[in-house]
Amino acid sequence: MDYQGAWWREERPESTWPIYEDFKVFLAVTWKQLNLPPPTRTQYEIADYLQHGPKRLIVEAFRGCGKSWITSAFVLWLLLRDPQLNIMVVSAAKERADQFSTFCQALMADMPLLSHLVPSSNQRCSKIAFDVAPAEPDHAPSVKSVGIMGQLTGSRADIIIADDIEVPNNSETANMREKLDARTKELEAILKPLDSSRIIMLGTPQCEESIYNTLATTGYVPRFWPSRYPTPEQAKGYGDFLAPRQVAWMSEGKVQVGEPTDTRFSDEDLMQREARYGRSMFALQFQLDTTLADADRYPLKIDDLIVDTCDRETAPDRIIWGQSDYWRDLECYGFNADRYHKPFDYERSEAGHVSRSEYQGRLMSIDPSGRGKDECAYSVVYMLHGYVYLMAAGAVQGYDEKSLTELSKIAKDHKVHEVIIESNFGDGMFSALLTPFLQKNHPVHMEEVRSSGQKEARIIDTLEPVISNHKMIVDRKVIESDYKSVQGLPIEQRRQYSLFYQLSHVTRDRGSLRKDDRLDALSIAVARFTEQMAKDAQVAAQEANTKRLEEELRNFHSHVTGSARFNHDTWASARHTLN
Repeated sequence: MDYQGAWWREERPESTWPIYEDFKVFLAVTWKQLNLPPPTRTQYEIADYLQHGPKRLIVEAFRGCGKSWITSAFVLWLLLRDPQLNIMVVSAAKERADQFSTFCQALMADMPLLSHLVPSSNQRCSKIAFDVAPAEPDHAPSVKSVGIMGQLTGSRADIIIADDIEVPNNSETANMREKLDARTKELEAILKPLDSSRIIMLGTPQCEESIYNTLATTGYVPRFWPSRYPTPEQAKGYGDFLAPRQVAWMSEGKVQVGEPTDTRFSDEDLMQREARYGRSMFALQFQLDTTLADADRYPLKIDDLIVDTCDRETAPDRIIWGQSDYWRDLECYGFNADRYHKPFDYERSEAGHVSRSEYQGRLMSIDPSGRGKDECAYSVVYMLHGYVYLMAAGAVQGYDEKSLTELSKIAKDHKVHEVIIESNFGDGMFSALLTPFLQKNHPVHMEEVRSSGQKEARIIDTLEPVISNHKMIVDRKVIESDYKSVQGLPIEQRRQYSLFYQLSHVTRDRGSLRKDDRLDALSIAVARFTEQMAKDAQVAAQEANTKRLEEELRNFHSHVTGSARFNHDTWASARHTLN
């Protein structure tokens, strides 16, 4: 990475050449100037990756390892080698970017090796932008600091340093993440079209949908430095991007799982930090691992669903959940480890037959499209013995005759007993439009409900008890239909419209989903069955068995005695005989 050739071989004493040729040497000199202990192995590894890494790289290192300080020194090392460079420093907040710039200027003033870079009186010299003395006049300063949401247009740079552009305040909702992603794309327009131009990202992930994970799929090469050596299973989560030394030492048996990776942090210190931060935040900020955080943050889990091939007339009296097998041919919009699990088993009679009953209820819920929405979502849910069966789900576009006819035919096909409509928008307008179509195709009771409170919390409070207790059964055709229904959309929008993406990614944060219509429709239907579901499924199944046995005895009594009379005493006597 020689921008102007190795000029120092002619102008500097040979003893100083390593400072210009190897950033690790410069880093050691800088740390000594700052009266800091010598750089640790982790810090040297980060320094090496900054110098020799690809054109677009991501340094993901645990909090407190000094990645921002290291990169500040790297900026000065670059300017020491080539004063004509234009470097832009971008952070989540303008103040953070300015601090980066200010620290660079302080180092120039304090280090004799860099004193010749201090701006002259006729050059730019502020925390927002400054030049180095040898730099020739240019529209762009030697170093410029800006916030990621600030004025990026019009700038030009050879090197872009993106230091912690993702923070909780700009990444906690889907809309925020989308805006942040758009701003990172703007960096490409700022970068000069040179072979030596680079974009360097520094940061720690804030969620599973981290911008750094997204960038890793678009040409950026990440490298991870977690604070503890991970287990083999955890190491898989880093892919091929775990720091090479950590990989080597683990494979050679030089370290133990859970041992601190950096000498500056003892095991006790990390334990104290984990206690203060909590398990989820420690996993993010120190282990760079989003798996645990996702498990804690996203309460509705695809793994808790039971996915079966469902019949529209009857269902097993009791279905047993398990993770022994899953549907390998179903596409999943959940997290990486999510699977659509098959039933582990069903409740069976002594003869081994699966006992079945007719559904006790069927309803259709509709969430009409409103302001800014482009889908009218629906769900069809059946209920039996405390289990909810999701038999249909999707959306239609608008309120035209075709859409309203389709909704009424879905109600007819599933023989629903009731249609529930969310009435928060339109004050009954949608019900008035749908009524003639239902009367024509499937006359059925229709009722409007009005929701209140924060939508995300309401949805989770309704669905979590059902899903986490494995009482929601999904017909596999619903999953197939949900996946197919979004394939015509632009690839970046498909997941947002999927019911099962919405289900697995909703959090209690306001605005956590950009689209939630299909999930809201499902929660409306499930809320309707909540009281009936309170009855224990096993007790309900036993009652169904008792009723069937009573009917069989009634028929047997009628056949033997020729009498249809079968009173309570007769039933008690027969039951006593059977027992």
